[in-house]
Amino acid sequence: MTEQTSPEPPTAAAESVTVDAVTTVTPELVAAVGRLVPQLSSRAAPPTADELTAVAASPGQTLFVSRTASGDRSVVGMLTLVIYRIPTGLRAVIEDVVVDESARGAGAGAALMSAAIGAAREAGAHEVDLTSRPSREAANRLYSRMGFELRDTNVYRYNRS
Repeated sequence: MTEQTSPEPPTAAAESVTVDAVTTVTPELVAAVGRLVPQLSSRAAPPTADELTAVAASPGQTLFVSRTASGDRSVVGMLTLVIYRIPTGLRAVIEDVVVDESARGAGAGAALMSAAIGAAREAGAHEVDLTSRPSREAANRLYSRMGFELRDTNVYRYNRS
């Protein structure tokens, strides 16, 4: 997990995309997420329209998508921001960050991260956590540029299988 300090200012490349919070699930969104999820995880099945609708309607989480700013405005990236309260304060966690292979390096990841950090701050969270596999080198460089710092911690997972 990492801790956010201050985001990188938007770059000119980030102007080539826009970021929206998903409020309505369309067939185009389902297809786009279906294209993105396998680029993030070889084990996760893409969500159905009903599952995406549940994500979009769930209090405490926001699914953000980045779209090309011109042309067909196709979805080129996504992330989920989860905000929840625990006894020690308001927590914000970024999950499932992925940018389409064809759009990487054009500012979609930075734009998504900036939107999520802004939403977390607006909600009152002082820190934003995320995890990332070391093999996702470009993503890890982005997180570092955005002000995230590697934490000295252990991450555990219970696998019910």
